[in-house]
Amino acid sequence: MNYTHTISYKPLFWLAVIAGMGLLALPYLHQQTPQENAQMPIYQPSVNAPEFPEGLEWLNTDRPLRLKDLRGKIVMLDFWTYCCINCMHIIPDLKRLEKKYPNELVVIGVHSAKFTTEKESENIRQAILRYRIEHPVVNDRDMLIWSTYGARAWPTVVLIDPTGKVVGAMSGEGIYEPFDRAIQELIARHDPRGEIDRTPLKLKLEREKTPRSILEFPGKVLADERSGQLFIADSGHNRIVVLSLADGTLKEVIGSGEEGFKDGSFQTAQFRHPQGMAYDGKRLYVADTENHVIRLIDFIKRTVSTVAGTGQQARYWPEGGSARETDLSSPWDVVLVGDTLYIAMAGVHQLWKLDLSKGVVEPYAGSGREARFDSTLLQSALAQPSGITTDGKRLYFADSESSSIRAADLNPNGRVETLVGGDLFDFGDIDGEGRRARLQHPLGVVYHDGSLYIADTYNNKIKRYDLATGRIETFLGDGSAGMRDGDQPTFDEPGGLSIAGGKLYIADTNNHAIRIADLKSRRVETLVIRGLEKLRPPRAAMRPEEIAVEPQAVQAGTVELVVNLVLPEGYKLNPQAPSRLSVKANPASAMGGLPADGVSVQSLPVRVPLQVAKDGEVILSADVYYCQTGKEALCYFKPLQWRIPLKVQAGGRARVEVTHSLRL
Repeated sequence: MNYTHTISYKPLFWLAVIAGMGLLALPYLHQQTPQENAQMPIYQPSVNAPEFPEGLEWLNTDRPLRLKDLRGKIVMLDFWTYCCINCMHIIPDLKRLEKKYPNELVVIGVHSAKFTTEKESENIRQAILRYRIEHPVVNDRDMLIWSTYGARAWPTVVLIDPTGKVVGAMSGEGIYEPFDRAIQELIARHDPRGEIDRTPLKLKLEREKTPRSILEFPGKVLADERSGQLFIADSGHNRIVVLSLADGTLKEVIGSGEEGFKDGSFQTAQFRHPQGMAYDGKRLYVADTENHVIRLIDFIKRTVSTVAGTGQQARYWPEGGSARETDLSSPWDVVLVGDTLYIAMAGVHQLWKLDLSKGVVEPYAGSGREARFDSTLLQSALAQPSGITTDGKRLYFADSESSSIRAADLNPNGRVETLVGGDLFDFGDIDGEGRRARLQHPLGVVYHDGSLYIADTYNNKIKRYDLATGRIETFLGDGSAGMRDGDQPTFDEPGGLSIAGGKLYIADTNNHAIRIADLKSRRVETLVIRGLEKLRPPRAAMRPEEIAVEPQAVQAGTVELVVNLVLPEGYKLNPQAPSRLSVKANPASAMGGLPADGVSVQSLPVRVPLQVAKDGEVILSADVYYCQTGKEALCYFKPLQWRIPLKVQAGGRARVEVTHSLRL
């Protein structure tokens, strides 16, 4: 079956190209839902693709792009907004197409924001980094391109042929197969005419300009007071980090860090951007969001296994069944009540329940229709639930796309009720009576002592809702994006919350940090992780920055190698995680006196004496940990590699110096 819906919930599958107008005509849509067996008709090219307006901000490229300069390329315009779960779902399809057609296809992301905070280029840049997007993105903040092309849905993908003509478009998910067929048809049509330009498009990606942090986009956090442990979903590094709740000492790293779907030991298991967690005292349940499964971490057996989901995304609203045989869709958070794990299933706009004793999973609340509609459990409509908690009587969840906080009774004959917020496009930053108050895309919620604490993500705030009075107030944050500790803290898109020992633990996602707030004083500090060097980003996810050096004329014998790193102003080497420099010679016989285990970098510059016997190449590899002065808790990691050819000759130097400046 195919499913898609509009604000009035009328089915619609295709966008039609209106000849002579350059527009795509259809009723107004919100986020489109999965499709199966979609067909991608190729229209006879008659409409020129409208050019991009001047003056827009571009990311993942060092220059604005123009369609006229892309003649000879097949171009896909992806109209998206980074809050949208359906937009997230097609990113893997876009990557597959880019990999299959690296020289024929150019994908351009047209970011047309739904929420106010999504209009900021820096926030879009963070989303590009979070989702590993490797194609150019233009900030269509005023929806100029959106309007020109007549788009009405997130996501909408428009196809442009090598001559600059619009030849087709599609909204919704499941784009790979129809666009794969369409691209093949365009290549077959235009290649014999010599109209395909296979010159690679060189880009300056945002990731190449950005150092990696020790934690990367942590989505959720779970503090367990009874066991004295703090669990962190290190989402960007595809792993679970376990710390001591008492002093932040690293206890476990679960997962290899390589993005994938693999059960096994703590060291070999693979996750794909995990989010919410629930702990029963021995086992940790994890919403492995982009693998579309629920994982079980067994601390006695020291293994990771899959307890629900197949690894395939549900392409429609499944009815449930055997947990290991039922497709799920972007589970974002979980909460445990007895032997039942309740799941915020963001991808199909529902709450689900997993009976752990029977191994059965099924919908619990929400019809699957994306809306904010209160009714009985399965007749209600939800909108991308992304955080869930309980007081033992009701489930409370952050319904992110309706910017609301809602409750679902734990009685199977109960109802869904909205506590805070309005409808799909009712958002803002207003405290007060719950139904009149406004949030902006909240992702996290936790119950404690008669109140709900809410990660009001896009408002960069933590808010508190009093269940007795029905009023909500700003608890922490002034609304500005930042990372200030103390009595007037700032945050940057916080996504997850947990409470233990009178402290509120906050996954401050875009700050790549865990923040801790005292519930009484409201004073905030950033968690300092002890044992940072064991948390370096996985090798598979890191490519060292390679720095070319001109051949150096040196004397035979002792040569001093001097390596100087220029850190950004206000930054220093992080004493919590020692940096190291390794030195190798190629060939090995060219140089002697090399430190076998490398050199600990505690101060700059680093001086290494070499014994040079003949011409060769010295290869320097540095693992650099650095932080802002006074903020050792936020650590950046940068791998570097130099290749320095050495030529032995009379009158050569006895000293070789290399200098490199690190960026933020």
